[in-house]
Amino acid sequence: MKNAPFWLGLALMGLASHSFAQTATDALRYSQLQFGGTARTLGIGGANAALGADLGSLSANPAGLGLFQRSEVSFSPGFGTNNTNTSSEGPKLADSRNSLHVASFGAAFTTRRPDSDNDDWRSSVIGIGLTRVNDFNQRFHYTNKVDDNRSLFQYLRESPASKSALEDEYGTNGDNISTLDGLAYAAYLTDVDETKQPGQAGYITTRTRKGLIDQNETVLTTGAQTQFDIAYGASYRDKLYLGGGLGIVGLRYREVKDYQEAENDPTTAFSKLALREESETTGNGLNLRLGAIFRPADWIRVGASIQSPTFYSLTDQYSSSLKADYNPGLNSGAITSGSAKTLPSEYQYRLTTPWRATGGVATILGKYAFVTADVEYVNYSQARFAEDANADAVAPDFSGTNQRVSDLYQSSVNLRVGAEGRFDIFRVRAGYARYGDPYVNSDFDRTQQFYTGGVGLRQKNTFFDLAGVYTKADRFYQPYTLNNDSQPRVQAQGSRFTTTFTVGLLF
Repeated sequence: MKNAPFWLGLALMGLASHSFAQTATDALRYSQLQFGGTARTLGIGGANAALGADLGSLSANPAGLGLFQRSEVSFSPGFGTNNTNTSSEGPKLADSRNSLHVASFGAAFTTRRPDSDNDDWRSSVIGIGLTRVNDFNQRFHYTNKVDDNRSLFQYLRESPASKSALEDEYGTNGDNISTLDGLAYAAYLTDVDETKQPGQAGYITTRTRKGLIDQNETVLTTGAQTQFDIAYGASYRDKLYLGGGLGIVGLRYREVKDYQEAENDPTTAFSKLALREESETTGNGLNLRLGAIFRPADWIRVGASIQSPTFYSLTDQYSSSLKADYNPGLNSGAITSGSAKTLPSEYQYRLTTPWRATGGVATILGKYAFVTADVEYVNYSQARFAEDANADAVAPDFSGTNQRVSDLYQSSVNLRVGAEGRFDIFRVRAGYARYGDPYVNSDFDRTQQFYTGGVGLRQKNTFFDLAGVYTKADRFYQPYTLNNDSQPRVQAQGSRFTTTFTVGLLF
């Protein structure tokens, strides 16, 4: 092995040959949206497809703008607390993260004809607004004790890289490292048995390890998807409401992983390593939305909307760094520690998310209450990656990743129901939503459930609303993938409570 400092880089989640790559997990993350909007919409579980007359219609059903009787502007700040309990081969651990954000901000400008006017088109409304449609803030931590043949070192042994490729990547003094294979080779963690062929068992050798290996990792994710909408809605005889809108989505997702492995056997050279990975995805997307609401009688409304795929142009950035410690008396060259980082990498690509179709019914109980329900259909297996024609780097072949998206995911039905009671100027709201499991085969149920509630105060020209949303959603995580599928697995049981306050002005 070469005389050089100890280097290491790692791309988890099975990224064996690329320092960073687009995966099926990314496609689902940016396609699986949450309902958003004002505190009124959140308080009724997001069930706004047939109800209308709220700025939450911008991202749900633009036909709902046609039900506005007056112009309106509102602002909705929010505060979220995310809690996660992890279950793996070690003890159960809890973690949390808080976030302050803008849930909704927008205005509806209404032009309504007087009742004496006999024109069939009774009103037209232009709406603009910002809506938070996804929240990525979460943190979880886990610990494990595993055998060497289930550790990160076993992952390194399964590399198919050739010695010439490893040496080319290492360069003159470790200044050209971009893959896991090259980093491990430069770090003295791996060597090559040239009596065997690349990809053959035993071709990649690693340092000797004994006993159980201590693993722990903290994963922190931040960011959001926020949609800016420009929409138009109109009322025909106050019976039929039609609308359309353009959505401009801003996306930012950042993930930081701090991974550690250690052993306590005094007869081996390796002591511990601490790896830090940082990745960030940013970009923008466009979508279109059309909708209609029909009111055959004053007490009932039926609505439907369809949203085109969101066409994203995204950029990924990735880097990693490591500090490794060794037992000085047992290590060749008496090197006790080393630290290094990979070359930062950046790649541009495109992502197309699935179509979305929504139908809803709202029952109006006079001036006293309403009950509303939505059904949304999304086929997550239709998400697709594609190369970006403007990217500087050579485009990878996305066919394998797109096929995996098709194999892993399925169509899902999302249900949302809500109700509001009216007591003079006061409002009381409650709701529930259930988002179906997008996976064809699941080790556990990934259904998301939302429990919502809220209160409001309505006066002549102002209104105030407060809503709370409690979300339950589990995720499955594994730090790397082994050929025999024996890698550690982590189940992260997540919950989020978000409080949103809306203040609005009618004019």
